[in-house]
Amino acid sequence: MAKLQVAIDLLTTEDALALAAKVAPYVDIIELGTPLIKNMGVSVIRAMKDAHPDKIVFADLKTADAGELEADLAFKAGADLVTVMGAAGNATIAGAVKAAKAHGKGVVVDTIGYPDRVQRAREVIELGAEFVELHAGLDEQWTPGYSIQVLINETEKVGVPVSVAGGVNISNIAAVVKAGAQVVVAGAAIYGAADQAAAAQALRAAIDAAKN
Repeated sequence: MAKLQVAIDLLTTEDALALAAKVAPYVDIIELGTPLIKNMGVSVIRAMKDAHPDKIVFADLKTADAGELEADLAFKAGADLVTVMGAAGNATIAGAVKAAKAHGKGVVVDTIGYPDRVQRAREVIELGAEFVELHAGLDEQWTPGYSIQVLINETEKVGVPVSVAGGVNISNIAAVVKAGAQVVVAGAAIYGAADQAAAAQALRAAIDAAKN
């Protein structure tokens, strides 16, 4: 069964905890977005893990260098998963994986901005990544002509464990799941909704239905 990940792209610990409390019954993974961690520091990771010890807490560090050091900081603060940029050197990814093994945690490689997401996904799995995020960032999503179908097509052919992030919503989540994504990442589809709990519940139901 595919997991549902909520991407919390808010800017304060208070707001992040409030959103997580609403959607926790329906999500498997709580992602602390890069701007949130930059604004609040790693203390937001500890706050979220203390509030939701039964959930996978995902620290979207987007590490580009010093992989072992940065991953270690996040794991010590309570993160279960951290991200390293796919564009980072293999040594950086390997360093983060080393830290993950020391803590019994995992590394996700984020392919945002990488020209060949599929090829890089296949490479970094060999370095020990837990899974790879096929990711079209906000700036790419706002580019005229963007379609999540690109990520769906990549998921179908990549052949390694992946998550998909880049405009997932209630109208396309079934297609993402059926393409083979192990984790489906929803951001604005949840935090931008008038009723955030209901939005998360509907996405969860769509995931469940897509597998039946």
